Amino acid sequence: MKSDKLNKPVTYIKGVGPLKGDLLQKEFNIFTVYDLLFNFPFRYVDKSIVTSIKDVSYTDAVQIKGNIISKQIVKGQRQSRLTATIKDGSGFIELVWFKGVNYIEKYLDLNSEYLAYGKVNNFKGKITMAHPELEKVTGKPLNATFEPVYHNTEKLSRLGFDGKARRQIMRTILGSLSTNDLPETLPKYLMDNLKLIPKLEALKQIHFPTSFDELDKAKNRIKFEEVFYFQLRMLFNKHKRRLKFNGHEFSTIGKYFNKFYTEKLPFELTGAQKRVIKEIRSDLGSSTQMNRLLQGDVGSGKTMVGLLSMLIALDNGYQSVLMAPTEILAQQHFHSISESVEGLGVRVAFLSGSVKGKTRKEVLHHLEQGNIHILIGTHAVLEDHVRFSNLGLSIIDEQHRFGVMQRSRLWMKSKENKPPHILVMTATPIPRTLAMTVYGDLDVSIIDELPPGRKDIKTIHKTEKHRPQVIEFFHKEIAKGRQIYIVYPLIEESEKLDLANLQEGYERLLEYFPRPEFQISVVHGRMKPADKEKEMQRFVKGQTQIMVATTVIEVGVNVPNASVMAIENTERFGLSQLHQLRGRVGRGSEQSYCILLSGYKLSKEAKTRIRTMVETNDGFKIAEADLKLRGPGDIEGTRQSGVKEFNLFNVVLDQGILNTGRHIAETILDNDPRLEHTQNSLLKSRLSILDSGQRDWGRIS
Repeated sequence: MKSDKLNKPVTYIKGVGPLKGDLLQKEFNIFTVYDLLFNFPFRYVDKSIVTSIKDVSYTDAVQIKGNIISKQIVKGQRQSRLTATIKDGSGFIELVWFKGVNYIEKYLDLNSEYLAYGKVNNFKGKITMAHPELEKVTGKPLNATFEPVYHNTEKLSRLGFDGKARRQIMRTILGSLSTNDLPETLPKYLMDNLKLIPKLEALKQIHFPTSFDELDKAKNRIKFEEVFYFQLRMLFNKHKRRLKFNGHEFSTIGKYFNKFYTEKLPFELTGAQKRVIKEIRSDLGSSTQMNRLLQGDVGSGKTMVGLLSMLIALDNGYQSVLMAPTEILAQQHFHSISESVEGLGVRVAFLSGSVKGKTRKEVLHHLEQGNIHILIGTHAVLEDHVRFSNLGLSIIDEQHRFGVMQRSRLWMKSKENKPPHILVMTATPIPRTLAMTVYGDLDVSIIDELPPGRKDIKTIHKTEKHRPQVIEFFHKEIAKGRQIYIVYPLIEESEKLDLANLQEGYERLLEYFPRPEFQISVVHGRMKPADKEKEMQRFVKGQTQIMVATTVIEVGVNVPNASVMAIENTERFGLSQLHQLRGRVGRGSEQSYCILLSGYKLSKEAKTRIRTMVETNDGFKIAEADLKLRGPGDIEGTRQSGVKEFNLFNVVLDQGILNTGRHIAETILDNDPRLEHTQNSLLKSRLSILDSGQRDWGRIS
């Protein structure tokens, strides 16, 4: 429990006040003393190390000490800049600022000594340091310890809440705290076994470390607590849900499943599909509600697993719903599933925002009467007037495109006071470490092999000078009867530019592929749904040989005859998106290709993305690479909560701590599922604090 001292609003801290406090709330979400304590430094400066100007290098940030001998505000056409010259006994460096010019100019006193910290550059033969951190050297001796550097904004600095002021406030706060204000949050037996330092000591060392070794101990203490309680909370609540919520028991494997499996199955299931279906059958046959995440690369056969699961529900007298994020993808599921179950007496219906009038009324009526066995649709299936007779299974495809609150509405549509079984499907592979962190409360199934006969897609990187060869290759593939996707990037801030690029690309293609000999479809996000669907269908039916599109076709188009995916301006796409786009081809038995077209100048990160795509087709390896490049906050597929709750723990760098935290949480709950043992009383009370005031949306995946 936090003390009154820690709950005190940040505006009441001496040296903060209403104006700065308001900015801290808006800019950093810091409302209380506690929030300020857990807003950690992002790096540290060793004030004992000062580099002579003659010895500076252009690779690392350095700290120099010298006198300011000149300063000048230079007026520019667009913005002004402040320059100042600092001199030590070995040379000169020009300091430059482009922001906060007037404020900093007043802070600089000529012929006074300053410490300047920043990265040194060589600009037109002149040694410069842009936007250095500055501190005036006083008569007091320098404190030769590590000094914290916090994230800050220009507005806060202008109000006087700069790094120096922040450090003074943090020293005052930490000096006033005792263990009564910040009680220990881990049981003594865990602290002893893992040799963890006390929490208050960890906070003091994180803000003002006495050495790198002490800083590591402090960070590991906080990281472990963050990830341990996150894992313990998910596993404890998962167990509690299983005791609290009974699921529909699907004990029968009957005529629908068996007839489809023996007579209609279009191909032999892979070993991975069989394993996953066995896991799902075990869940559905128990009296507890299924909450399962199904991961599988594009084309691995997730939809078939979903269909077999829905047939099990039907054999037990229950309806199913499959919800997809886009109309195109939902339509694709509807057509493929309707075709698959033809002749079995399974009634499948489609519902989206575009289904209106009499057709819509009929679908809603038959659904409520129980005459529809499987409903497939977009988020329209969540609307209040969509009522089921007896919903038993909800399947959510590409679930990261739905908000948690949206998905929760499927929960409310089941009757008998029992939740429907939940199967969440994603073609965005999630690295194991991230899955453990974000989806630790779900059972996870993975389809890690492709259907037999599928060939690996050959991925090739080409620049503009290779365009004639690429066009020639397109002609050869079209001559074989194949089809081609050409995708242009979609940057939301510049839709007009994107459409111009797409239009320009389309017109250039017409020169290489003139009508009427060749036909080209064009699809982009600003088209009317009916026009978009018409163009898609022309391509699906083989009436056009080339589809020029933005990323609107990232999910939802299944054309086995398409053998080439060409991606223009590859450097403007993320790894996960590139992999999703590549998955649009390679769906037939013929060799398929992904051609990555880029400019000549590529950033280091862009080169890494392209190299990763060329080297592997494995979605999980690509997801791991993406995680390392972008960090967990941006990874497509992560849940809205979870990863962002951590202050220090990093899912990429701290996998060892994650594994330890998970293992210890599992061991504790195996021995004490309800946390009733005396030694675990602190854990139970801590979980109740963490859960207080929060709805348990986790049960809806």
